[in-house]
Parts: sequence; structure tokens; C-alpha cells
Amino acid sequence: MGTDTRGDSRLITYDKAKPRLSNALVQNWIRFNGPYDNATTKDTSIALDKNKFKIKKIWELSKGEGYASPAIFNNHLILFHLQNGFEIIESRDAETGKIRWSHKYPAEYRDRYGYSNGPRASPLIWDGCVYAHGVTAWLTCLELETGKLLWERDLKKEFLIPDYFFGKGSNPIVSANSLILNIGGQKNDCVAGFDLKNGKTLWITKDAWGASYSSPVKAKINGRDTCIFFTGGESRPPTGGLLILDSETGQKLARFPWRSKMYESANASPPVVVSQNRVFISECYEKGGVLVEFDENFSPKIIWHKPELNVHWMTPIYHEGLIFGVSGRHQRGAAVFCVEAKTGLIRWKERVSWKDTINDQVLNLELFRGSILKINDYYLALSEIGSLILLNMDENGWNLLGKQQLFFAPGTWTLPALSNGLLYVMQNEKDRMSGMEPRVLCFDLRKP
Repeated sequence: MGTDTRGDSRLITYDKAKPRLSNALVQNWIRFNGPYDNATTKDTSIALDKNKFKIKKIWELSKGEGYASPAIFNNHLILFHLQNGFEIIESRDAETGKIRWSHKYPAEYRDRYGYSNGPRASPLIWDGCVYAHGVTAWLTCLELETGKLLWERDLKKEFLIPDYFFGKGSNPIVSANSLILNIGGQKNDCVAGFDLKNGKTLWITKDAWGASYSSPVKAKINGRDTCIFFTGGESRPPTGGLLILDSETGQKLARFPWRSKMYESANASPPVVVSQNRVFISECYEKGGVLVEFDENFSPKIIWHKPELNVHWMTPIYHEGLIFGVSGRHQRGAAVFCVEAKTGLIRWKERVSWKDTINDQVLNLELFRGSILKINDYYLALSEIGSLILLNMDENGWNLLGKQQLFFAPGTWTLPALSNGLLYVMQNEKDRMSGMEPRVLCFDLRKP
């Protein structure tokens, strides 16, 4: 049993984290998808024991609504959620969960489909500042150490941004001297760059494609520093696709349409760069997955197209010529796949399933539309109901090495964050196993 931490009724402490190894490579998790924008980490302080996979919970903290993952820099953990009509940005001690500071502002949003009403975009930490983009397109910059408000902007009002299907969900990214966002304003204000220090608009990329729920990535394409956006939110007719922009000026270098004809569809999976001029993108409603090549003039060409590789929202992982991902629009029938990036040959596509005994009941469980985090030679996957599994995956198939049921809660669609040997998992709905409301759980993965 854990104990309530004095002075903070939301925090329950279970144990202390093991000391960090002085000679280990540890990495911060400053934004969604981690240090490389691709759901991977090279943190060497982590011990994953395939023979007795049982990770230790250090602390847990109740939270409000939302699907944002935490951002971590050194010992600062930034949590972003909505509670009692306010979006809250709070700083916590990454090892103990204890509060450092909190900032909040009013946010009125009600999801039309009955999903969580909180923020979809994850906070970002950069150069001593915290940036948060809320569900109503409110953009905030705070000082990391103190929580002092440095600047804020009501982007919805300024750029006439609609609510879209599920509110505003664009993750920010930093490139050159700009905080860059897929804003999707009504006057073709598609992507904008904001000054990091004062929030002033530096440039706007004009395009009719709206804001999606996909996270952008930075990459060198044909030797040029670029930001890559997979756009496409609510519109009639549905429009969207891949935009490649100059990372400093926002100049549009390439435009590749990729969007379902269905009105109730949205692009959500992040683009995956697989070489110096090839990018994989996927949507789950109709068109599926495609590998696109850009020549020296940034003209696009389809290398291969696989409708059955229809990724909903997770981040596919590229490793040594292979792309691993989860296909499927719905929970039932979702499958993990491995495809050769160069040829489009699908090496395998299977439902990752297993049996587990929980509360004296034998259950048939699956990864469903899970999220996958690559940690050195292993893959750590979180199902959308709260199963954490350890996998080996290669071109020949998958092998389940370990499993642990953290909770039973639908809507577990947030990629776990991992930094300095600690794993942070977001439970976004009520746990059917324990009755616990939404919370963030911290687990110790450090080597002894």
C-alpha cells in the first residue's frame, strides 16, 4: 500500500526510485515522442528483465481529463490536464511526484463524441521554458523553474480556429528560433512559427489544409533542415496531407495530398522519416499507408501504397530498414505489422494476444490499438486498456517476453514517457480494476 504524501492529497507514494547510475546515458523526454521525435530512447540506465518482467511502481498522482503525455527535463516533470473548468500546467519532481508549481487558466470545451475534454497536445520544454497548447488552442509559455507566465496567446480567437472534431490537438515543435504549430485557421493559416521568447508571430505558411492530430517531426530532407507536418482535420470536403516546410522560414517545399474522402476522418499518426528523402505516412479510414519519395526539387513520388497498413494514431517505429506499427481503425481486429521500408513487402501482420490470470480469472488480452516505445533492443508496448508488455520484434515475427496489467481503463491512448530510467504511464479513464480515477503512474526501470 502507498501512503498519501503530506500536503498533496493527489499524490500517493509507494517507494523510492533506485539511484541513477553515474556512468549511464540518460535522456530527457522534452516533448511528445521523446528525444528523437520517433518514440525511441537510447537510455542505458534501464534494466528490462525478460525472465521476470515486473516493474516497480514508485508513485501515482491523480489528474484531470486529457490525453497529453508528460514532458521531462532533468528532475522536472510537466503535467498538462483539465480539471474543474481549468487547463492546468504543473511542475512535479520527476522522482517523487511532489509539486513544484502550478499554473491554470479557464478552458471551456465539451467533446462532441463523448471523449475526454482535456488537452490532446503534450507540453514541450525548451531552453528553460515550458510551452503548452490547449484543447481550445490557448498557447502558454511559462518559466520552467518558477512557473512564471512569460506570454500567452488565444490562437482560436486570433486565427479563427474551429473546434474540429476533438478540439485542438496539434503538438508544438521547436526548430531554429521558432515554436512551430499546425494551427489550421480559417483564412488558410495552416502552420505558424512563433518567437520562443515573446510569442510574436514570425511567419505563417498559407495552405487550405487544416490542423490534424498528428505530431510534426524535424528531419533533413535532401540535405535541407525541414519540419514535416501530416495535416488534415475537420473540413468539407475532407482535405489534408503531408507538408514539408523549411524549418527556419516556413517556406513550403513539398505538398502531398493524403486524406480519406470520409467527412468524419482525421489524420493523426505522425510521419516517419526512413531515409534522407523518403517519408512514411498512414491514416486509418480509407487510404492506409504510403511511402513517399521527394526528389531534389521536393517533387513527391509514391514508392509503394498499402491500404491494409492503416495506422490510427500511434507512432510507427523505423528500425534497420523495417517499419513496425499497429493497423486498424477500431479496437477489435487491430494488428501489429512489420513492413520492409524499401520495398513495401509486408513481412507479417498479426494480432498480438496472450492469456493472463487476473483476479483469479483467465482473460484473453490483446495489444489492440496500442502504442509502442523502443528502448534499445526491446519494444515496450502499452495496450489501450492498460496492459504493459515487453516484446522482441524483427522481420520474422514477434515474441512476448513479459506482461503486467497496470490497470483496466479504456482510452489508454497516450504513449508512455521515459526519462532517466523512470517510466510514466497515463491512465485517462477510470480503472475498472481498482476504481481509481485518471492518474499518472511512475515506475522504476533503473538498473540495480
